[in-house]
Amino acid sequence: MQIRDLPYSDPGDPDVRSGPRFLYWLGRNQLSGQLKSLSWGLMHQCAIAGLPLVVGLAVQAVIDGSRRGLAQAGALILVLGILIAVGDTMLHRTAVTNWITAAARVQQLLARKTAELGSALTRRVAAGEVVAVSTGDVEKIGWFVEALSRFAAAATALVLICVGLVLYLPSLGVLVAIAMPVLALTVLPLLPRATRRADIQREKAGKATELASDTVAGLRVLRGIGGEELFLGRYRRASQEVREAAVGSARMWALISAIQVFLPGVLLISLVWYGAALARDGRIDVGQLVTVYSAATLMLFPLRHFEEIAMAYSFSRPSAQRAVRVLSLERSTRPSTIDAMVPEGDLYDPVTGLLAARGQFTAVVCGDPDEAGRLAERLGGHAEAETGAETGAETGAETAPGTGPDVGKDPAAGAGTTTDDGKRTAPAPLPSVLLGGVPLDELPLDSARTAVLVQDKDPVLLSGTLRELLDVPSSGAVSPGDALDAAQCGDVLDALAQASLDTGGDPMRTRITERGRSLSGGQRQRLALARSLVTDPEALVLDEPTSAVDSHTEARVAAGIKRLRRGRTTVAFASSPLLLDLADRVVLVHGGTVVAAGAHRDLLRDEPLYRAVVTRETDDDIAASAAQDELVGADASPSAEAIEEFEERA
Repeated sequence: MQIRDLPYSDPGDPDVRSGPRFLYWLGRNQLSGQLKSLSWGLMHQCAIAGLPLVVGLAVQAVIDGSRRGLAQAGALILVLGILIAVGDTMLHRTAVTNWITAAARVQQLLARKTAELGSALTRRVAAGEVVAVSTGDVEKIGWFVEALSRFAAAATALVLICVGLVLYLPSLGVLVAIAMPVLALTVLPLLPRATRRADIQREKAGKATELASDTVAGLRVLRGIGGEELFLGRYRRASQEVREAAVGSARMWALISAIQVFLPGVLLISLVWYGAALARDGRIDVGQLVTVYSAATLMLFPLRHFEEIAMAYSFSRPSAQRAVRVLSLERSTRPSTIDAMVPEGDLYDPVTGLLAARGQFTAVVCGDPDEAGRLAERLGGHAEAETGAETGAETGAETAPGTGPDVGKDPAAGAGTTTDDGKRTAPAPLPSVLLGGVPLDELPLDSARTAVLVQDKDPVLLSGTLRELLDVPSSGAVSPGDALDAAQCGDVLDALAQASLDTGGDPMRTRITERGRSLSGGQRQRLALARSLVTDPEALVLDEPTSAVDSHTEARVAAGIKRLRRGRTTVAFASSPLLLDLADRVVLVHGGTVVAAGAHRDLLRDEPLYRAVVTRETDDDIAASAAQDELVGADASPSAEAIEEFEERA
């Protein structure tokens, strides 16, 4: 796999049983690149290992006065120099290619998992951890994959050099062959402690970063309550803990590096002392001593790869574990049993009894915002199953037997059961939302997403130009201009046109910063709404689409949605009277069940619970209103009887 061939058409199915297994799977899938890097590494290391032999021949030729031998040694040094240069260049090229392709594979796996889980990902894993895995952790994993081939080449070269020295000069070669494994393995007992200290440092650094992010995000509130010094003191303590942990980790790695320098120095001193004694006694030639000493000196270079691979593994293992924690997440939804299609018709939730008629603008009022969010997600199909009981039992509300939208349904559906041995079983799956009578959960995920689009209350704007933002899969029936007009984005377009001078005043070519940070909350919300309107799905579900705009803009936005979505099914979760008054039908959901439905003004007059949610009445206000209604009713009864008596007498 070359860099120019990225991205992968299929990054594969990773082994997510553990971090080391994931690293093994990643290295196995990079086997071709690893073998190439290993080959070039062996060429580089063996060419370096050949230099001492040639230098020894050159020294011996000078001692013997052989010009021919000296010329041959010079030619061999030139050849070895070329091999070293080519091998080093290609080793670096292939190793970096392994690094980049491995990192790209992990990023593609993370992107695929993010797209698969959708909003469920951030409910299971913190958004900061997902960002950390896709940036810093990916680089550490790539570093281990890159270092692996160079370590393999270095280890193989050490074995070959030791064998060669034993065969070339057994009296000194045996000493080197015995010492090399000792030098390579001496630091192993220190690696677990170094790894633990590095893990502690990363954990403390993560907590300090999280504390700093929270402080910056809530700076305005902290200033209002005078809590700046308190949080500043907390951050000082956290940063000092990070510094102390970093110093402790650095000390351990410094000790490992010192051992890697001290022990080879002892070996070289012993080798020179023993070899000089053998040369003085005439048992070996001076050239042989130079050859063995040079070989032992050059062997210290591949020994450094043992320290590098230990560091790479100690840093990549927790990174791989975090990546596995994300990649192992699965959607708890049923497999599709219906061929790909886009159904049409009424949108119906059998759990709550919510019915959104085809082609109508239906508003849904929920007293609990969390309940509204869960219901909105359910309407999109393939919703994540909750860990506890859902809907009626989920919110703690009780429904009398034989009542509610699911008459005849097993009351334990959606809640776990307890077996005879006291073990809790998984909750039974809830019935699927139906679109035109077709269960969305049984459709392929892509088909369900095409049929029903859900815009949550905190939509995200991706960085890029406005034209790129609105370039989404759609039916083609709604143009970006019509969608922007319906979402009342005129002031947003003016602001974008003024913000960028190099686009000639064209707001569609103006770049929007990450998450739309350069725009206000209301502007971001309206652009996200325009993006949803451009998609033009069969059913559009909007969760609080006008919560961040003023009342005048809200009325125009609601009218624009109704006008542009005429003939399409639209469901809006809201509690604003301006939007509710424009809806064709309003549904009140309480305790996981539809309790009332009708026109906004009728519900406002006849339903106290609806009136309490929409007008934000308190319990005291409701009690006072009920007492007043009873008093008016009591006063009105005698008046009616008096009128009837008067008519009879007449």
